[in-house]
Amino acid sequence: MSDTGPVQVRCPVLNVRRVDAYYAITVVAPGIAERFRSGQFVSVAIGGDHSSTLLRRPFAIHDVKPDYGGTVEFLFSVRGTGTAWLAERRSRDLLDVVGPLGRPFPLPREPVNCVLVGGGSGSAPLFPLAQSLRRRGCRVDFVLGAASADRVFSAITARRIAETAAFTTDDGSFGTRGRVTDVLGRVIEECRSDAVYACGPMPMLRAVTAVAGSHGVPVQVAVEETMACGTGICMTCVIPVVGQDGITRMVRSCVDGPVFRGEQVRFDDVGTIPFDALGAPGWKGSSAARAAESARDIA
Repeated sequence: MSDTGPVQVRCPVLNVRRVDAYYAITVVAPGIAERFRSGQFVSVAIGGDHSSTLLRRPFAIHDVKPDYGGTVEFLFSVRGTGTAWLAERRSRDLLDVVGPLGRPFPLPREPVNCVLVGGGSGSAPLFPLAQSLRRRGCRVDFVLGAASADRVFSAITARRIAETAAFTTDDGSFGTRGRVTDVLGRVIEECRSDAVYACGPMPMLRAVTAVAGSHGVPVQVAVEETMACGTGICMTCVIPVVGQDGITRMVRSCVDGPVFRGEQVRFDDVGTIPFDALGAPGWKGSSAARAAESARDIA
């Protein structure tokens, strides 16, 4: 298909269901479904046509099906008035949705062994990724964690579609007591993993990147940053990322991501503008870096 950009549509709700501690909402959105690639997200208007809630909410796409011409499902927790309103939607209600947005997970050219690591509701986008990887002949193993058993998302599905699935909870109510990084190293070694994909809270992504790096395995992370617009205009979701040229830039998670190479994200500096980032006050950089940036601007 030639047109792969996002679309804005008013989607009828097909259903809203509880999934343990979460809600899953499915909308009929053929234009979004046919453009979707694993790792992308939607941005949803909240509160109805006459609401004073101006900012949209971003949600990772969990599932896409051909039903009714193309349906899209996303997962969320009720955390405030906006998501509480969303949880009250019923079949045939209309939602204003923009998508699919963001850069998707890159897929390996050849079949390799992949371990997918998720935390809480951040596990949701890993399931369509797992299906895409399996279609390419890749081995898929899951490591999923959460605070408690009811927040480990879709453990049964993970066991069904992966070669192995390991689970951790902070309170020990399901799987191994601890964090995903407590078992990740063992999984990488036992499964001879060639690549790691991760989605979840930023501290988790930082720790997963460190574990993958210590085993010499590349990692792709889908960051969780607050996104007000989802289209790159508002600049609220910027994070410091080191480019191939060694220069740190403040990039937008919504359009330059949400997927990045883990080792290029400066997790310790998220929420700040590092003094050595391009454009920061007093930034000078090396002569080689300045020349590379000048060439990039000209190009």
